[in-house]
Amino acid sequence: MSSIDSPLNQQIHSLYSEHHGWLQGWLQRRLGNRCDAADLAHDTFLRLLARQVAKPLGSEPRALLTHIAKGLMIDRWRRQDIERAYLDTIAQLPPAEVPSPETRLLIVETLWRIEALLRELPAQTRDTFLLSQIEGLTYAQIATRLNVSLITVKRHMRAAFIACLSVA
Repeated sequence: MSSIDSPLNQQIHSLYSEHHGWLQGWLQRRLGNRCDAADLAHDTFLRLLARQVAKPLGSEPRALLTHIAKGLMIDRWRRQDIERAYLDTIAQLPPAEVPSPETRLLIVETLWRIEALLRELPAQTRDTFLLSQIEGLTYAQIATRLNVSLITVKRHMRAAFIACLSVA
């Protein structure tokens, strides 16, 4: 049996045939944009295809599809917020200092990856890292501010740096 004929691919093909139109309509009602809805519907099925092992898709396929699609919508909104904030920031620059469209795209992609990384860190690790890297506090100042030991700050920073290196 080829990978194209695998049970997971057959399930997804069936799911796509039966529910793609419904999912795209559901997304369009929420997004108010047919093109974005089509993109997210497509991405939802790609997410299912990306599974490494055949897992049962469940008896409520629309619930699974909406769960995946909601996550993708949230990711899209977060990315749009990041891009909007970046564009607002560079709008303040003199025209000669504004990055090229290609550079802007790379920067937004990097900012998105950083945001996703920070979102995945435990709250105290994230707070410790941001106090160090954004506010420029020393480890001792962070320990005082967070009311933790210096060794705890060091552990959180080590974990944050390891996480940063894992996406580099």
